[in-house]
Amino acid sequence: MDISTLCIHGAENNTHTTGAVSVPIYQSATFAHLGVGKSTGYDYSRLQNPTREHLEKVVANLEQGTDALAFSTGMAAITALMELFSIGDHIIASGDLYGGTVRLFEHISRKNGLTIDYVNTADLDGVRDLIRPDTKAVYIESPTNPMMQITDIAAVCELAKAFGLLVIVDNTFLTPYYQLPLVLGADIVVHSGTKYLSGHNDTLAGFLVTNKADLSEKLRFIYKTTGACLSPFDSWLLIRGIKTLAVRMDRQQDNAIKLANWLKTQEKIKKVFYIGLPEHPGYAVSTKQSTGYGSMISFEVDSEATAIRLLERIQLVLFAESLGGVETLITYPMLQTHADVPIEERLERGINDCLLRLSVGLEDADDLIADLAQALN
Repeated sequence: MDISTLCIHGAENNTHTTGAVSVPIYQSATFAHLGVGKSTGYDYSRLQNPTREHLEKVVANLEQGTDALAFSTGMAAITALMELFSIGDHIIASGDLYGGTVRLFEHISRKNGLTIDYVNTADLDGVRDLIRPDTKAVYIESPTNPMMQITDIAAVCELAKAFGLLVIVDNTFLTPYYQLPLVLGADIVVHSGTKYLSGHNDTLAGFLVTNKADLSEKLRFIYKTTGACLSPFDSWLLIRGIKTLAVRMDRQQDNAIKLANWLKTQEKIKKVFYIGLPEHPGYAVSTKQSTGYGSMISFEVDSEATAIRLLERIQLVLFAESLGGVETLITYPMLQTHADVPIEERLERGINDCLLRLSVGLEDADDLIADLAQALN
């Protein structure tokens, strides 16, 4: 079945007896037992809820996994994920990561006894050089946030398997519509469901997806114990959002390609980071392992003054955090998504006071270009 069809019919609707086309919102904290030792399959919504279960089946099917767990936020999902590891364990992570993930790793995971080394995971030799006896996993973003670096996921998985390491891939930017990390050899996929899966900037959510039974069992235990499960109503919003994932991402990508090519021609814009441009250093790898390039663009302007003027003069584009919704959003990473990353590390990664990140939405591309042009000039 094509993935665009799976977005709409990705799991069996368990309400055939009523004929409801839309999955009901089971807004119940608990479920009655039929008798001692008799259960409907649902006991308490922290463990499972019918609405959330439907969503999880959809996401697992889209990622070609066997289990998906829906969390209250993307960071809640990553926090639960890190409970797989123990004091003294070592993690190798992409050097350019979402700032919230870096904050978690540096202020929570290290406190809990984990050690983390960062490297450009596109550099296989660099990854190999960091592997040591206590290394347990490689954590990848591809594309990275915000510098849009691309990692050859299959190559890293092959290397990691030789050393018995888990491979975890944050697939938020491309989603299963464009990229399938589990098929490429990864063990766990991470999503901020707040972004493209929801697609409407109206809820928070996170996911962990796996195709390994042992990992599913461990994660389900962590999930029910720590309790950051997605609510029934938010689960329903995600189910609804995913139905239009395919058409949204294709339109957003078309817009992004037009905007990226226009940005390249602007005198005040010095660099454009978009993985759909043939000159992007990760273009060949991305084309090999993905079916699309998504709609995230970062670009560097000629000065801090230009960046601030653009942010203060835009009218259609919204100056706001987050990404992946129907509205086009622009972010200033140094003050927003990566504000908690030490300035030396930010600058080393290219996150300076001239860098802006654009999440391209569904508006008419010419209208977006006109807005950016008037703000720049």
